[in-house]
Amino acid sequence: MIKYCSVFGHRTIETTSELENRLYLIFEDLIRNGCENFYFGGFGMFDELCHKIISNLKEKNNHIKRIFCLSDPRHLRLDKRPKYLRVEDYEDFIYLELDFDWWYKRIYYRNCAIIDKSDIVVFYVEKKENSGAYKTYKYAKKQKKPFINILEI
Repeated sequence: MIKYCSVFGHRTIETTSELENRLYLIFEDLIRNGCENFYFGGFGMFDELCHKIISNLKEKNNHIKRIFCLSDPRHLRLDKRPKYLRVEDYEDFIYLELDFDWWYKRIYYRNCAIIDKSDIVVFYVEKKENSGAYKTYKYAKKQKKPFINILEI
């Protein structure tokens, strides 16, 4: 049973009604099949679109949770949290222990920790070697994590 889903995509995407509808159907199906928790890292247009769709789905599925995975443990404290992370937008804020914690690699290792905790991952990823989203996609494939890449459907 799928309980945890995470989303990763490029910072800039072309948002279309077709993409939005496809994501809505994917998330609706995941919820119907027992997914209750959605992990977010919060950077970029794809994450924002997924958050919007899942927030809309939450209106009729109030048991689901939107969980923001912080990249810095100091942000667990409300007074240290970036202002753009509003309490009303998420049901929980967590920090996952990282295998490696070096400043510019922190986001990648946070993403790997999220994938390790996920039952399925929804991607919006093109093959771009210098892309953090693509590196995260390759990590999920290496871990044999079930995933959907919206660009491969």
